[in-house]
Amino acid sequence: MLRILVAIALISLMSVPASFSAAPEALAPRDPSDVKMGEVKDVSDKFTFVRVRFGPLYPGAHIGDGGEPWSHDYPEAGHHFSKILSEVSKIPINLDMDEYIFTFDDPNLFKYPFAYLCEVGYMQLSDEELKGMSEYLLRGGFLLVDDFRDDSRRGGGREWGNFASQVKRAMPEHTIKPLDITHPIFNCFFSIKSLDVRGPYRGLKPEFLGMEDKNGRLMMVINYNNDVSDYWQWSNNPFNPIEDTNTAYKFGVNYVFYALTR
Repeated sequence: MLRILVAIALISLMSVPASFSAAPEALAPRDPSDVKMGEVKDVSDKFTFVRVRFGPLYPGAHIGDGGEPWSHDYPEAGHHFSKILSEVSKIPINLDMDEYIFTFDDPNLFKYPFAYLCEVGYMQLSDEELKGMSEYLLRGGFLLVDDFRDDSRRGGGREWGNFASQVKRAMPEHTIKPLDITHPIFNCFFSIKSLDVRGPYRGLKPEFLGMEDKNGRLMMVINYNNDVSDYWQWSNNPFNPIEDTNTAYKFGVNYVFYALTR
C-alpha cells in the first residue's frame, strides 16, 4: 500500500469551521453514465477521498441521495470533508473533484489508503470483492464504514447481521470489536472527549466499532447507527446544529490522520 507522506501542522481550533458558500441543498441524483467509475487518472500523490461501491447498476439507477445505497451523500460530503481537512492540516489534498468510486476488486483502489463505504446493511460482495477487501485492509488500507442502522446489534439486527457476515467471509481470522474513548484514533489530532454523541437516527444510539490487524493497527472503523457523512454533506445548511456538524468533522479528521500515520 502506497502511503502519503504527511506534514502535520497542529492548529489550535476551538471548533472546526463548517460554513460554505454553496446553497444548502443537495445535487439531484445523477445517472451512472454521467459518473466516471474507477480511476480517471492517477492522483494518489495527494490525499484523495474515495468511495467503494457494491452490487450491479441496473437500468434507471441513480447516483447520490435517492439513488444507489452506497452512493448516499455523494458528492457533496466528500467535497466538504476534503475542504475541512485541507483547512486544519497541511496534508496535500485533491480538492474540487468528485471522489473516485471503486469496487473492492479494482486494483487501483490500493493506491488510495483511505476509503469510504456506506449503507452496508444489505451489501452483497462477490468472491473477488471479498478477496479485494481483505487484501486492501491487510496491505495497509483503512476503511470508514458509515450510515447503517438497526434497533439492536446484539439482538441480531438484520443490517448488522448481514454486514458482519460479509466481513467475516472476507476476514475470517479477525474480529470486530467495540471501541472506547481510550483508543488512539480518538486522540490522534482532535481530542474527542466522549463517544456519547447524538446520532441522526431517532431512538438509535451511535456505536463505534473496529477491526485490527495482527499488529494492533485499526484497519476499519465502523460508525453504526450513525452517519457522519450526512453531517458533512449538510454542513452548509444554517439550520443544522453546528455542534453536531463540528463533531462529525472531528471524527472524520481523526480517522484520516490515524489511517495515514499508523
